[in-house]
Amino acid sequence: MVKINLKIVKEKLSVFRHNLSLLVPIIIAIVAVVLFIPTRLISSKLREQIAKETIGKAKRLKGMDVVSSDRWKQEQQYQQAYENDANQIKQLMLQSTKRELLSYKIFPKPKSTSILVFEEFGRRYREGVAEMIAALNAIDSPTQAEIQRTLQQLTTARSSRIGDRGRFPTTSSTPLRPSLYGLYGGRGRSEAEEKVVDEICRGKAKLGSVYANIADLAGYDFWGEYKYDAGIDKETEDCWYWQLGYWVIEDIIDTIKKLNSGSDSVFTSPVKRLMGVKFTLGQANVRTFRGGRRGSLKKKDTGEKPAYIVSLEDGLTIPCTERVCDDDIDVIHFDVTVLVSSKAVLPFMQELCSAKENKFRGYLEQKAEKTFKHNQITILESNINPVDHEGILHDLYRYGEDAVVELDLICEYIFVKESYEQIKPEAVKETLKGEDDEESKRR
Repeated sequence: MVKINLKIVKEKLSVFRHNLSLLVPIIIAIVAVVLFIPTRLISSKLREQIAKETIGKAKRLKGMDVVSSDRWKQEQQYQQAYENDANQIKQLMLQSTKRELLSYKIFPKPKSTSILVFEEFGRRYREGVAEMIAALNAIDSPTQAEIQRTLQQLTTARSSRIGDRGRFPTTSSTPLRPSLYGLYGGRGRSEAEEKVVDEICRGKAKLGSVYANIADLAGYDFWGEYKYDAGIDKETEDCWYWQLGYWVIEDIIDTIKKLNSGSDSVFTSPVKRLMGVKFTLGQANVRTFRGGRRGSLKKKDTGEKPAYIVSLEDGLTIPCTERVCDDDIDVIHFDVTVLVSSKAVLPFMQELCSAKENKFRGYLEQKAEKTFKHNQITILESNINPVDHEGILHDLYRYGEDAVVELDLICEYIFVKESYEQIKPEAVKETLKGEDDEESKRR
């Protein structure tokens, strides 16, 4: 055990007793040493804690957006703008199907049981199509009578000059051969006759902006041969589907007119010829296409009029959009074939699918006229074919110096149900309901 010598300690402390002036600094020094070490440790931890919690939080708060007391008002404006956009889109969709009718006496049901209301519809259909063709500054190829008359005049003139009654020189004793569309084929003509025919055809091509034959537009011949024999419901249904077809033809004609604007002859027009518009593909019209999808025939017999597409197999092709009639839209298919400059293929397709303007005054009650826009066409399938200028389909047509191709398009046309359901005939609704039920059973 260690023994403390109190005497020695007392002697050591006596030094401070005689030197009190040294005691205070020494005590302060000892206290300072005792406090320095823990203070350093505590301050280091304190700085670390402040940097982590206080300064870190301050930086995060500084980086955050300061929400003003009026922020809810700004958010309300944003939400209102979104709602306005949604409403505007819906209105545009509804407007796209609101189109002028050929007759306001038939839909949703005839205002009269007289056959005259249907005959009036057919007359307006044909007159409307004729006006569209006229608006295109359209022409057709020279007719058999025109060529025969011109050749006969030249033969007579030549005979009178040489003093005999000989025929216009030919390499064949047979008359010129008629071909499709009532045209002459090129076989059997002499070189002189070919030059004459070429001049006739070129002269005709300079008289119009595009070739078009009104009989190649679906429905024109149908209403030209119309006879009331199927009852009011069936006749009303026919008028309804041909009204849809008329709207389709309007858009096709507007497309050609837009592309050919400024051109006064076929030679300078991007669209050279409208070869046909149809809504069904009969066996004679089915072709072989590289995609392998063209040629789906309708299972139901609709004649040549448009028909609603209830299932994927109903249309002119299996639609890549997979759109069929449902609770929101109605769908029909159509086929359009045109001859265009090779440089106008894409412009034609783009213009066909672009928005177009139309006038509307209401269905059941005539109101102030409004201008709406509609954009209802989607191209489902396209095919580009070369043109045989000497073939029977083109022998008497002249297209100019441009490279020309045949562009054949199968398209779908969309109708927003809410826009025209009020005027859709009950017979059509019942037919669609029955087809929907059959389709559901097959599934």
